[in-house]
Amino acid sequence: MLDTILGPLYYVVSWIIVQFHSLYSLVFDKDSGWAWGLSIVSLVVLIRICLIPLFVKQIKATRNMQALQPKMKAIQERYKSDKQRQSEEMMKLYKETGTNPLSSCLPILAQSPFFIALYQVLNHIAQGKVVGVINADLLESARNAHIFGAPLSVKFMDSAAKVEALGASLTDVRVVTVIMIVLMSASQFFTQRQLMTKNVDLTVKTPFMQQQKMLMYVFPIMFAVFGINFPVGVLVYWLTTNVWTLGQQMFIIRRNPTPGSIAFTQRQERLRAKGKIVEAPEEIEAKKAAEAARANRQQPKRQPKAKRQLAGQTGTQTSGGAEKTSLEKKQPEGTKPKPAGGSRSAKSGQRKGGPQRPKHPTKK
Repeated sequence: MLDTILGPLYYVVSWIIVQFHSLYSLVFDKDSGWAWGLSIVSLVVLIRICLIPLFVKQIKATRNMQALQPKMKAIQERYKSDKQRQSEEMMKLYKETGTNPLSSCLPILAQSPFFIALYQVLNHIAQGKVVGVINADLLESARNAHIFGAPLSVKFMDSAAKVEALGASLTDVRVVTVIMIVLMSASQFFTQRQLMTKNVDLTVKTPFMQQQKMLMYVFPIMFAVFGINFPVGVLVYWLTTNVWTLGQQMFIIRRNPTPGSIAFTQRQERLRAKGKIVEAPEEIEAKKAAEAARANRQQPKRQPKAKRQLAGQTGTQTSGGAEKTSLEKKQPEGTKPKPAGGSRSAKSGQRKGGPQRPKHPTKK
């Protein structure tokens, strides 16, 4: 079923690989891994060049989605009990702002058929089946091509007998595949991390940022899990496309960063240093005043615990002495202080002044 649907694409992918193989065979041995490996790399470069317009749309869509997150959250809170109205308001918001949520997935969706076609072409080669424009002679040449000792068509999980039948050792295959999987996962991680740390507006905290942060760890794990079932040629393809994405994103972030992000601030500083941005005199004076105030500000030194306790005890004693002196000053001269018992006499316990309370008849 899959071969029927993607059959024409098998011819396209295999034809591109064969054309590049013919070109590199002028420099390298036609049966070498360099000729076939570089053909796969060139296929990636060609596909990614064709996908540059979609990549630009992906960047714009991602920025628009980041900017719309506060409004989307407000709609969700307002219509949380009415899912239909919530969806209608979301679609209205997308239409008003010209945002397409699927635009951020366009490069991946457009690249997926070529990835599947390449996987199937290499799988046919591993099984010794003619596919597309790859005839029997090219099939034998591709099966015997090795990259650092690993045939292009083998996988990490293949048996030792299958690997040895292609003139390689299982150890070499697994070492090469593990290194490629690690590099593939690391490149994906740094691509996502670069996007999160440099090209995100830090002034707006939205759930979209948390989702991107989660993907930064999920995608590398997915590549590591699925990578053990990819042929070496597919690992070459995927590693190349990840490195291309990392470099392309680095270029975009440096030249056209998201406003409010760290990359945007760095770009403004570079343009300011080159004299391409001229600030108003009032802004320059305000920045100088702020920097001078920050430089003159002195932070209090943290004292050791013993000194803090000693200072507290000294303060308590000083406060107690001051209260005592104050009370003594308020007491009129020539008078004696009243006893602590208040208005009752300390000796008899009777009231001073006024009628005495009559004793109970039973008491003598």
